[in-house]
This record gives sequence, C-alpha cells and structure tokens, in this order.
Amino acid sequence: MMLSSNTSAGTQTTVGNMMSCASCGVAEADHKLKICTACNLVRYCSVNCQKEHRPQHKRESKRMAAELRDKILFKQPESSHVGDCPICCLPLPLDRNGSAVMSCCSNIICDGCAYANQMREMEGDLQQKCPF
Repeated sequence: MMLSSNTSAGTQTTVGNMMSCASCGVAEADHKLKICTACNLVRYCSVNCQKEHRPQHKRESKRMAAELRDKILFKQPESSHVGDCPICCLPLPLDRNGSAVMSCCSNIICDGCAYANQMREMEGDLQQKCPF
C-alpha cells in the first residue's frame, strides 16, 4: 500500500511505515535517510538531495518548526494528583509553595488567583476575605 502526502515543501512518500527521500524518492530500505534538523519531519538520502530540495523546503520547514515549538511550549500540563485550582481551573503546582490554603474554608487555590484576589481587595479598598 502506497501513501503520499503533498505539502508545499514537497512530496513525502511512505510505503507502510517506510519513509522515502523528499527530493528523489529513494526508499529508506535502500539508503539510511537523514532527518531535516529544522523540522524533524522530512528525510533525505544525501546532502546533495537536501541542497537540491532546500529552496522548496526552507520556508515550510521554518513554519513547521515554529508550530511544533509553540505546541510544546504552550501545552497545558495534565492535572496532577494535587488537583485543579477551583477558581481558574488550571492544575495546581506540585510544589506547595506555588499555592495558598484559605484558612476559612480550607480550599487550595493557585498563587495567581490568590494574588488577583489581593490586588482586587487593595484596589477597591475592600476588607480581606475569602475569594469564595
């Protein structure tokens, strides 16, 4: 079964799980393919094929690399065993110094919500009280 996906960077062809050179189409079984270090998605059989394909792939490679970095950078962590902040619903930090315990109701909230509550009270000249 032969599958191929066309991108503006070129055609990436796969046979089953086997990859092929983005420039000349040589299969991975014939040559050890080298991965593009910028995007880690496209493979080449030689330096010559990489240089030949570079003008087509350069802009697309930078865009894909930026997308991957953004996805990794801005990915929210899964909830921890500590739970989520009941106000903002973000996972509470594993480090207990990053959260505050409300003495009145024993709820644990993140430092960001505790800080926002303090700022709200200071700006509005309000009496200190629980954010719940």
